[in-house]
Amino acid sequence: MKKQFTLTIFSENHYGLLNSITIIFTRRKINIYSLNTSESEIKGIYRYNIVITSTLEAAQNVAKQIEKLIDVLGAFVYDEEDIIYREIALYKVPTKSFHNGNEVEHLLRRHFARIIRLEKDYTVIEKTGHKDETQALMEELQPYGLIEFVRSGRVAITKPMNHLDDHLEKLEKLSSIQ
Repeated sequence: MKKQFTLTIFSENHYGLLNSITIIFTRRKINIYSLNTSESEIKGIYRYNIVITSTLEAAQNVAKQIEKLIDVLGAFVYDEEDIIYREIALYKVPTKSFHNGNEVEHLLRRHFARIIRLEKDYTVIEKTGHKDETQALMEELQPYGLIEFVRSGRVAITKPMNHLDDHLEKLEKLSSIQ
């Protein structure tokens, strides 16, 4: 049965690695729904969070293929229950939307959103949450003249107490044995 998985990949930061990773998904006809990259807790190690919809077996096979890439230190598959995640969304609406009473302000409070930039012509609003939450606010802002909307990729950390240090230590032990 197909469902959503988050693949977390740790690697060194080398040119072309993202292209090599995405080719693996393309060959298997698996669409990437969300992609986020950042530094990890270990200096020089980068983290990719990639959201896909597939079977568990297909997700695990992709992770195994990605781990074969030279610069990849580890690739892990997580179910939605194994991670804590959020996305950030930014919305730009005309500032005049706030002139007609407190409707928009109440809307923002109800969605736990906040104003991060107030200009003469436009106001930028920020909301963090799951996709359905940021989507709901976007839909409710449409009648007020939503000018722009952008949502980040998934930012996720794992619930299990897996540490990248432990994984790297195991890799070192394996390489010293061989």
